[in-house]
Amino acid sequence: MHLDPLLLSRVQFALTIMFHYIFPPLTIGLGVLMVIIEALWLKTNKPIYESMARFWTKIFAVNFAMGVATGIVMEFEFGTNWGHYSKFVGDVFGSALAAEGIFAFFLESGFLSVLVFGWGKVSRPMHFFATLMVCLGSIFSSIWITIANSWQQTPAGYHLVKSSEGFMRAEIVDFWAMVFNPSTIPRLLHVWIGAFVLGAFFAMSVSAFYILKNRHQEFAERSFKIALVYAAIVSMLAGATGHLQACEVADYQPEKLAAMEAHFETGTGGTGLYVFGIPDPKTRTVAAGIQIPYLLSLLVHFDPSKPVTGLDKFAEKDWPPIVIPFAAFHLMVGLGGYFIAVTSLALFLWWRKKLFTTRWLLWTFVFSTIPAIAANELGWVTAEVGRQPWIVYHLLRTSEGLSRSVVASHVLASIIMFAAIYSMLFILWIYVLHQKILHGPEPAPTPPLTGSTEGLIEAASERSDPSGSSMTLAKQSKSGKAEPESNRSLAKAPETQADFPPEQQDGGQS
Repeated sequence: MHLDPLLLSRVQFALTIMFHYIFPPLTIGLGVLMVIIEALWLKTNKPIYESMARFWTKIFAVNFAMGVATGIVMEFEFGTNWGHYSKFVGDVFGSALAAEGIFAFFLESGFLSVLVFGWGKVSRPMHFFATLMVCLGSIFSSIWITIANSWQQTPAGYHLVKSSEGFMRAEIVDFWAMVFNPSTIPRLLHVWIGAFVLGAFFAMSVSAFYILKNRHQEFAERSFKIALVYAAIVSMLAGATGHLQACEVADYQPEKLAAMEAHFETGTGGTGLYVFGIPDPKTRTVAAGIQIPYLLSLLVHFDPSKPVTGLDKFAEKDWPPIVIPFAAFHLMVGLGGYFIAVTSLALFLWWRKKLFTTRWLLWTFVFSTIPAIAANELGWVTAEVGRQPWIVYHLLRTSEGLSRSVVASHVLASIIMFAAIYSMLFILWIYVLHQKILHGPEPAPTPPLTGSTEGLIEAASERSDPSGSSMTLAKQSKSGKAEPESNRSLAKAPETQADFPPEQQDGGQS
């Protein structure tokens, strides 16, 4: 059996990065939610918001730890499997990833300790500041990673030089042109919005589960409403940022857009957009295709009569795969429509005061975390598979980036090992989340009673006052209630030796 080291290395990296990519969007999305909740706590001083903030902080910490643990592996894969690629992009990625470590990871991990362990130890404004810094740290991390990836899609600010070892490498000549390459901003906005969608739907999933089980009602309803407004806004924005990125792809990677739409022939008139279909690259047709005429031309060119460039304008050896980008893109767009529809319906039922009694919709939200994760993954599958056969667009082919010393059997063995380890990590993650969700939020600690005589008397009711009388007696006297005679005789302290029993007089010597 022939094993292809290139294919196996691509499969290995795809599996590891797709598993890792469950967690960064989730932490980014939950981080924003935590900032919103802590701001409400800081403003209103209501204990329920403190309870909510504590609960979601625990959930955030679990996902942050999983993200760190699963992300380390990919750095080693660059060196072991993709040595020539690492040499080619080393000067470009080195600066971006160094900035990610300095400005993002240290910020996020440094304030995470204050966020998790600072309850009751730092002031409320300081704890809110730590939450804000952790949220910004996770967002900054996504900035530099996305810049590095965007440079692969649309390289800018570089020149090619030949190293002393004889291989070509890209070197930065304009740092800011590299940072703000043509696809950075559209891709970054869409990545953020996708992360916000996932965080919001995850929070609604947990909250809906509590409501259906009639547990932690106030916590669940408040969390659900906050997350619903959050989800409704970002679901709408997902469509806008997705359109912005598609226009960028049309301008700078037209063969990728053609693959995403299975658009084989350029034609002379307006180009339609497929809602559904099964592309066949061999016959260059789309079976069972359902197409909206002129819509792709309208979206790309704002002109329904202007044709969109098809795959026929490019050499076939430079074509991306067709089936995977087409399916991933259309499924992602369909899920985006689902998010808008389900949040809009929930907002309508909230207005009608029927949201929390519509059980089928709540059950829908319980399981909607899965499509939210899938939408984030599908977006990256579209971007990365659609870039093929280039690992750096029009500069380095994927086959040229592979390390020459890679042995296919070794890669296969590592895939099996990673699959086993990641399966155990996934089970552990589900178990820990399950336990924390079953445990639920804890009531916020009761603040100490201050400034109230009645409260002080209540707290010290079993202690004695300096006069020797019970504080309970003092309290009851204050309230005007007479103390029973038996209690007063017990409460009265002996004052003279005659008050002691005979056997205890004279120090108990008689």
